Amino acid sequence: MSGEPAGGSHQWADGQRLFVGGEWVEPEGDGGYYDVVDPATERTVGRAPEASPDQVRAACAAARAAFGPWSRTPPEERAAILARTADIIRARLLPYAELAQAETGATTGTARGMQVGVGAARFRRYARVEPAEWPIAPQVNAAGPMGRAGVMGAVAVRQPVGVVTCVTSYNNPWANPAGKIAPALAMGNTVVVKPAPQDPLSVYRMAEALEAAGVPRGVVNVVSGRAVEVGETAVSSPDVDMVSFTGSTAVGQRIAEVCGRDMKRQLMELGGKGAAIVLDDADIASAVAGIGTTFSFYSGQICTAPTRVLAQRGIYDRLVEQLASYARRLKVGDPREPDTLVGPLISAAHRDRVASYVELGRKEGAVVLSGGPEVPLPDRGFYVAPTLLADCTNDMRVAREEIFGPVVTVIPFGEEPEGIALANDSDYGLIDYVWSSDVSRAFRVARQLRAGGVGINTVGRNMEAPFGGFKRSGVGRDVGSYALHAYSEVQAIVWPG
Repeated sequence: MSGEPAGGSHQWADGQRLFVGGEWVEPEGDGGYYDVVDPATERTVGRAPEASPDQVRAACAAARAAFGPWSRTPPEERAAILARTADIIRARLLPYAELAQAETGATTGTARGMQVGVGAARFRRYARVEPAEWPIAPQVNAAGPMGRAGVMGAVAVRQPVGVVTCVTSYNNPWANPAGKIAPALAMGNTVVVKPAPQDPLSVYRMAEALEAAGVPRGVVNVVSGRAVEVGETAVSSPDVDMVSFTGSTAVGQRIAEVCGRDMKRQLMELGGKGAAIVLDDADIASAVAGIGTTFSFYSGQICTAPTRVLAQRGIYDRLVEQLASYARRLKVGDPREPDTLVGPLISAAHRDRVASYVELGRKEGAVVLSGGPEVPLPDRGFYVAPTLLADCTNDMRVAREEIFGPVVTVIPFGEEPEGIALANDSDYGLIDYVWSSDVSRAFRVARQLRAGGVGINTVGRNMEAPFGGFKRSGVGRDVGSYALHAYSEVQAIVWPG
């Protein structure tokens, strides 16, 4: 529903411009602009530009032209721009968080701390220059067809990949793009950013911060749009050397097919259905608090959420009872209210999709212990109540498919090997969790899980640890120094000693 721009009159309310080759340009052709809607109020936040395929190709060409000079810029100069960007974002934290909240429906604490705050922190992190080369032990070669005996020295050098298309997710329009743009630029790449169509305005604010920090023309380009052709053109352009994508596995598969035809590098962070194994010696309160973040953090719209709880039978009843009580106590409503813990989902279509999964779970035989259509919700906005589905089995669709909302399924198991087998019986493998008071037992279980990460008695993350998935949860690793590797090619230089 259209209305006055949320949060007052902003400069983007009359139409945000694209950022191509260092210029802010109007969309061309029939696309024009489309409304960005606040999922909490259904009011219009602002108008986003619909890029034409020609404008996307122009952005890719601008990034290609800027790559040579930028890749030769000393790393210290690139780092200084990233540091200034971090400072600018921090200085504008409150208005940026207000916009992020209006676009995504995040609670105030999440918008400030986990969206804009983490975005600034990621630019700050990659303002730290790290060595781009490392020595390799000399090798003694015997005489032979290739020449005389001798000692060969070698060094491995990280080189930038080239032009990187960054396709970002809607759940965090600050942390996710910053986690791609900052390490890509630090390594000397140039970027074309295609933000999620639901909340692109925040990404344009990030581009403004980079421009103000002195990023050269063409190094960063942002092109938005709802049409599939916008993303397809940004991925398939011959000027693009790599695609970094965060989103659904289905879309990731289509992108991978395009990249495969031209042997483009890929970094894919895809879907998740995180298993949380709660063993019979676990601290139940700790497990409930960790699993309960699925209900409140981004309203469950996060791929790392522990959405599939595997509870050992000795503690199953207590865990289910406490999880249901926890979910029922959470306030659902206006994310701008300080006591709100669960905000809306991103759109009406996604709300309906999540609600349909709850009904599907009921039909499959799950017991709905919290949530469901009978829970009163705000009249406006795209809300789903925190929902707990108990007595599930691992073959139910609600236990196998990514719902991406405030819905948790609970599955009982007997002995430890059964819990491990159930956890691994999934198409996904992003992050799993283990709760046990016996840390050695928890580590033993964790090492048997087919997941890119495992949290032991926590849903917290170490932001220097590698992040990525097994199976259909992704390809590659990023975060910390691993992101610098992800956005680089490794070159070997060899010489006679």
